[in-house]
Amino acid sequence: MTKQNKAFKFRLLPNKEQAVLLAKTFGCVRFVYNKMLAERKETYEKFKDDKEALRKQKFPTPAKYKGEFPFLKEVDSLALANAQIHLQNAYKNFFEGRAEFPKFKSKKKKQSYTTNMVNSNIKLENGHIKLPKIKKPIKIKQHREIPADYKIKSCTISKTKTGKYYIS
Repeated sequence: MTKQNKAFKFRLLPNKEQAVLLAKTFGCVRFVYNKMLAERKETYEKFKDDKEALRKQKFPTPAKYKGEFPFLKEVDSLALANAQIHLQNAYKNFFEGRAEFPKFKSKKKKQSYTTNMVNSNIKLENGHIKLPKIKKPIKIKQHREIPADYKIKSCTISKTKTGKYYIS
């Protein structure tokens, strides 16, 4: 029997300070994604005819942008790294014919970012969840128990158009 990942989705109830940091993280993740997509688009247009040269191109990492844009240091670095991974997957799906060409992320639609569990930086404890770079735990509406033998591998924080926050 194969091991299966299971997702739980809960409502987040951040205070004003936490909501500001979440908004910064959404913005920085969108900024990095769009910046990397713009650079990849330029490279794609440049080497569109030469597929071999296109494969050999090295693409920037989010760490490259931190020197140029210091505000990226304020947010979770794993969220920025996941933006890079999501862009790579979007390109892979495009080249394998499973999806359209990747689009730029918009501020007007649903906003989200994914972060990974490293050195137990994500903790779920009595109605609150501790996330990286956010000092105080955020209150959640935990409507069901997560079994003790389950491990948190990653979590995606999202904000709907109506301003509600969720974590899965």
